[in-house]
Amino acid sequence: MGTMTTGLVRQARTKHKQEVTQINREQVLELMRKEAYKPLDWEEMARTLGVKDIGGFKLVLQQMEKRGEVILTRREKYGLPEKMGLVVGRLQRHAGGFGFVIADGPDIPDTYISAENLNGAMHNDRVVVRPAAPTIRRAAKPEGEVIRVLERANRTVVGTFERIKGYGFVTPDDQRIGQDVFIPEANQNQVKNKDKVVVEITRWPEKRRNPEGQIVEVLGKHGAPGVDVLSIVRKHELPEAFPPAVLKEADKIPAAVTPEDFIGRRDLRDLKMVTIDGEDAKDLDDAVSIEMLPDGKFRLGVHIADVAYYVQEDSKLDQEALKRGTSVYLVDRVIPMLPPKLSNGICSLNARVDRLAMSVLMDIDSRGQVQHYEMFPSVIHIRERMTYDAVRQILVDQDPVLLDRYRDLTEDFRLMEELCRILYRKRLDRGAIDFEFPESKVKLNADGKPAEIVKKMRTIAEHLIEEFMVVANETVATRLREREMPFLSRVHQQPELENLEQLNEFLHTLGYHVKSDRQGRVHPKAYQAVLNKVSGGPEAKAVGMVMLRSMKHACYHQQALGHFGLAATDYCHFTSPIRRYPDLIVHRVLREELEKGALAASRRAKLAEKMPSYAEQSSVREKVAEEAERESVDMKKVEYMQDRLGEVYQGHVSGVMPFGFFVELDNTVEGLVRISSLTDDYYEYHEKQLAISGRHTGKVYRLGTPVTVQVAMVDIDKRQVNFELA
Repeated sequence: MGTMTTGLVRQARTKHKQEVTQINREQVLELMRKEAYKPLDWEEMARTLGVKDIGGFKLVLQQMEKRGEVILTRREKYGLPEKMGLVVGRLQRHAGGFGFVIADGPDIPDTYISAENLNGAMHNDRVVVRPAAPTIRRAAKPEGEVIRVLERANRTVVGTFERIKGYGFVTPDDQRIGQDVFIPEANQNQVKNKDKVVVEITRWPEKRRNPEGQIVEVLGKHGAPGVDVLSIVRKHELPEAFPPAVLKEADKIPAAVTPEDFIGRRDLRDLKMVTIDGEDAKDLDDAVSIEMLPDGKFRLGVHIADVAYYVQEDSKLDQEALKRGTSVYLVDRVIPMLPPKLSNGICSLNARVDRLAMSVLMDIDSRGQVQHYEMFPSVIHIRERMTYDAVRQILVDQDPVLLDRYRDLTEDFRLMEELCRILYRKRLDRGAIDFEFPESKVKLNADGKPAEIVKKMRTIAEHLIEEFMVVANETVATRLREREMPFLSRVHQQPELENLEQLNEFLHTLGYHVKSDRQGRVHPKAYQAVLNKVSGGPEAKAVGMVMLRSMKHACYHQQALGHFGLAATDYCHFTSPIRRYPDLIVHRVLREELEKGALAASRRAKLAEKMPSYAEQSSVREKVAEEAERESVDMKKVEYMQDRLGEVYQGHVSGVMPFGFFVELDNTVEGLVRISSLTDDYYEYHEKQLAISGRHTGKVYRLGTPVTVQVAMVDIDKRQVNFELA
């Protein structure tokens, strides 16, 4: 065969391969979303789309069915769930037995699932739901029945083993699982009564049958030192050790920046910049610099660790980072997304060493508007590793020792404070919501026991880093959206109408109201207006908490759907690629756009194909991390109160339920005052007002009411503290 003939054959093969790869999920969805589409089997769809690679096409359909993007009917035809009246999402089960399905679609309301309609689905499973006849009176919340489990979330369960008359079972630590796991007798030999264990599910639950499992790990005796946090690690399946292949790949990365790394980078080592983080932070993602330009504008530099340079797409490191999704910061340990050689070493922006970064330089005017920006790979050199406390002491306390020590930087810090206040004012003016909730940290002693609970409020130091990161994230998201690049957006949707109505029912009792338009849509300014009115008052935190609960949880999405809480049209996460996978993806896409400009259609399609699964995985792992972090802190708070039975504290009502009200102490510990413990009157619950009142005394306990309580009971297993009014 001649050279010319060989070339033509190769071109024909390449063309055929391109035709085949064009039949992807987006084209399938485009066909099925057409008004004239009716459910087709795979052969009919293949003919309609002109598919040549039948095997590849069937694989695409199988993957889409597994994800719940399409539904295969009993007649072997494919349809869209939304056109068939079905909802696909993740089940959030309540300890009371019922649950809600959080739909994949951003505008689909949550679906209530009664205990009878779970049909063997467990907490966090991905499920398909069809409408069901209402079993309870709920305002506008649809009800449904689980008809299919797409993906099981609880392949292992952590709990306490008990043996009663030869029968063995494990009571899960997570009360939302709701069912004990039966353990066959043959699997009970190596475990003792009251051991904390990990169980692998071998038979899933059905409508009236508990799950079965086998014990795969004994963590230790219930209550033994260290077993508590280890149980949380196992419960959430947090991967502590990195696979050998991942560590091997990390070992090949140099421990220091090399001259070859400078190629294609702007050298910013002479630019004065610092990192500002917490005292014990080791994975330093971001550095900042500031200059005042001759025309009166601020030149803000946000310099982010160039993790994507070291973590190549689809490498072992990348696959493990995607699997983990995020670093997890437990009360006594950090479980990083990347191996320590990267997270604490070459990627961390440590002081007085060269590091690689992605830099964003923004020229910002006195109104907080970004008038001009540049984005580029850089090499940087951090002057100082600052802490929030040190910056606060310089700006607020005017500490003479620190002012002298950092005299070359103090003017920069003052400029940063000035710009921070400008950006904050601009953000509030456009309607962003600012919840001011204190954070708490539990300090442990050498034995892992809680020694102190430290309450921390946000200061100007934390505030300025927050504002600088927000403006950088917005600027990057705007650039990528304008250039029509596939990337992960940080999305925060409008509150649901039912939640807004319930919020206003509560606010009316206090004389406030969140305004909405005729369609029930609300602007974030309406939320901030109420927060401004209650600011500084006794009910401020309570109102803030109820307002926060009325809003949806932010998540990641392949479309730029806006961020309600920030009142931002474009927003993404760009500033923490060491500890968040979405930031790493944004870096990767940005670098490619900077280097190549417009991408080839095939590359753009490949990136677009990956984004939905990236978004789903990142959102799921973020929720897991949040739960684990909160649970580890709450557990140690309860343990801290165990030695304080009978002590008296000041607090305020933080939640009201039919069976009592929760009280949050000044140290952020929360406990329950049961109605049954109120012996001075008969008390009634008022759902709309979130209050209870005495029939004869007229006493009212509602959100924000100050109270004095005594510690009556502490149950570490249930993570529960009970108070009585003192």
